[in-house]
Amino acid sequence: MSANAEIPGVQIGSRTVGPGHPAYIIAEIGINHNGDIELAEKLIAVAAAAGCDAVKFQKRTPEVCVPHAQREVLRETPWGLITYMEYRKRVEFGEAEYARIDEVCRQKGIQWFASCWDEDSVDFMERFDTPCYKVASATLTDDGILRKLQSIGKPVILSTGMSSVEEIDQAVELVGKKNLILLHSVSTYPAHYEELNLRVIPFLQERYQIPIGYSGHETGLPSSVAAVVLGACVVERHITLDRAMWGSDHAASLEPNGITRLVRDIRLVETAMGDGIKRIMPRELPILEKLRRSKSNVATTTS
Repeated sequence: MSANAEIPGVQIGSRTVGPGHPAYIIAEIGINHNGDIELAEKLIAVAAAAGCDAVKFQKRTPEVCVPHAQREVLRETPWGLITYMEYRKRVEFGEAEYARIDEVCRQKGIQWFASCWDEDSVDFMERFDTPCYKVASATLTDDGILRKLQSIGKPVILSTGMSSVEEIDQAVELVGKKNLILLHSVSTYPAHYEELNLRVIPFLQERYQIPIGYSGHETGLPSSVAAVVLGACVVERHITLDRAMWGSDHAASLEPNGITRLVRDIRLVETAMGDGIKRIMPRELPILEKLRRSKSNVATTTS
């Protein structure tokens, strides 16, 4: 038995996440809905049809999260030239939209949750009783959010982009290892392949002895599949209907065909990994009898 098999799984709703279980695949919608609930519903349908386990959104309280220096900065948007604060409010869903998201996800049989960027957003999301919480890389050092989530006691998925090992150590200590999943991530959008450093996945698993996953922002699929081979128990990728759409995250996202192929490839690779025990496969036996050469049958053939 491998050392990884001794790492306890984390229960997220009906799914156990950890070594020895199928990878938990998250389609991050984030803010790629562009403030449009109908677009969000279409993205949920894409994720469900692809076979993803969950969709994830982002929840912010703009008055808390937007720095004062950026609030009046003008930005070109689909709604015209508006301030950054107004833009953040336009793309933020409220109670009615999340109630609809909850309904649609139940209908589609897919889990949903959100990354909360401030403590007020955690309080907001609690009314929907989502199965876990995500901590974005940007808030890994926000001790207030980490302590609040630790007190709630639900599973936490923590991204580690743009973080040092010392910062990760501190976050793990604050949240506690019980019901914690770390995601290796590189916070560039899109990320370049030479930046991905996938070998950090087994490093994190060895250091913390908890389930480790991967949150990718690169284009393409191979690295996310490779992450699973290296031990990632979770794979998170942004999704969009069209990478050319307006918005900050669309270019680093997978379109419907891409997320469908990714889920398919991960499940095929999981099947191909096997149990690591070398044996003669049943379908090899007739080929063995026909083709295998040994000293005895070579001597019989040549005599």
